[in-house]
Amino acid sequence: MSDLLSLSLTEALAGLSSRRFSAVELTEAYLAEMTAARPLNAYVLETPDQALAMARESDARIARGELRPLEGAPLGIKDLFCTKGVRSTAASKILSNFVPPYESTVSAQLWRDGAVMLGKLNLDEFAMGSSNETSAFGPVINPWRAEGSNRALSPGGSSGGSAAAVSARLALGATATDTGGSIRQPASLTGTVGVKPTYGRCSRWGVVAFASSLDQAGPIARTVADAALLLRSMSGHDPKDSTSLPVEVPDFTAAVGKSPKGLRIGVPKEYRVEGMPAEIEALWSQGVTWLKDAGCEIVEVSLPHTRYALPAYYIIAPAEASSNLARYDGMRYGLRAPGDSLREVYEASRAEGFGDEVQRRVMIGAYVLSAGYYDAYYLKAQKVRRRIADDFTAAFDKVDALLTPTAPSAAFALGDAKADPVAMYLNDIFTVTVNLAGLPAISVPGGLDRTGLPLGLQLIGRPLDEETLFTLGAAVEKAAAFTARPDRWW
Repeated sequence: MSDLLSLSLTEALAGLSSRRFSAVELTEAYLAEMTAARPLNAYVLETPDQALAMARESDARIARGELRPLEGAPLGIKDLFCTKGVRSTAASKILSNFVPPYESTVSAQLWRDGAVMLGKLNLDEFAMGSSNETSAFGPVINPWRAEGSNRALSPGGSSGGSAAAVSARLALGATATDTGGSIRQPASLTGTVGVKPTYGRCSRWGVVAFASSLDQAGPIARTVADAALLLRSMSGHDPKDSTSLPVEVPDFTAAVGKSPKGLRIGVPKEYRVEGMPAEIEALWSQGVTWLKDAGCEIVEVSLPHTRYALPAYYIIAPAEASSNLARYDGMRYGLRAPGDSLREVYEASRAEGFGDEVQRRVMIGAYVLSAGYYDAYYLKAQKVRRRIADDFTAAFDKVDALLTPTAPSAAFALGDAKADPVAMYLNDIFTVTVNLAGLPAISVPGGLDRTGLPLGLQLIGRPLDEETLFTLGAAVEKAAAFTARPDRWW
């Protein structure tokens, strides 16, 4: 493996600006590694020609002294983001040949700042899943393996390709999206840093919609500082997105390395769930100790409606998915199956184009929105959502941030939970509350379990207070000193 691949984003940008190596050399190193790592199935489309053209442009700008914030940095793009002239599928058969004539706002801002596109990353179909097993392109394989075992592990989902690519050194960083934990859970399972920003911090324009009131774009990176760099470029008001917040983008990188002394950290008692593995509990306690040692004050807080978060989420998210996915009817774009009538074309196109999990969620969503059940399910779930948000508001009157585990386990074997959708949904138990309340959160690697697999700690912040999360995340990162890497078996 090239030594260039061992550099963090921050280190690589410093090397590029000082001309120790060129953007083309860095990009070629990543393209070669992507070819060698195809067994991981992290990329669904590689774009080497475009990557090298973008790298050559960066080298020319560096030579002229016209550096942009991410000049020459090779990144992977989750295939939920539309990329102009480059196939964008949401990992679904129904969009298998869709080539958008426009660029998503988030990816356009990355290219504006000088980043290089290596390709499109695998994900759960339409971002619906927690294991990256629902993709029409097949599952992503986690680069980590348990000690003494050759079993293929899940990288988590839906942003499994993004997390696996960053962990396996197939990109300096990656875009991802988080609807119920789809950035933070895969980050935890792959030993990477994942940031779910405040709802509205990053534009959703040009991102294929799953559940519009929950979806939010964010970065997956190797370090907290790298994540701060990426989020700064990805953020900003976008008039094309009515949910985009008209607020200034702070310099998130300035918050990294600041002292967290004096900050009050809440530990929600309701997150100590029955059956929590002892290793997760131990890591959580270790995180509390690290923040105490950094000068933080620890306060127990209550989020009493936490127990209702998963049921509410799995009513609201499928309801919005059912509405958003109604547009895929075989008429305007995407797959069209033959039929003798309009109804037959609709039915055949959707039956052939959507996978099992997407069909399951669309049907659940249609059911809870139907005339006889709207009040009993959807309306009640929205009321619960309000209560969950109120719980966080009350907690943030007392504390500056919350500390919790990110996921209820380390990486699990592919196929282990696929037969039981409810078991798979439980992977989001620590993350969905954040999406329901529209809050920012970060997952930072905290250590390894007894089989050598990574575990993550989650920090949750006030709306638009990602800066505090970067300060605390950097403190946890420093204390954890997580340097483990997956052994290269591919």
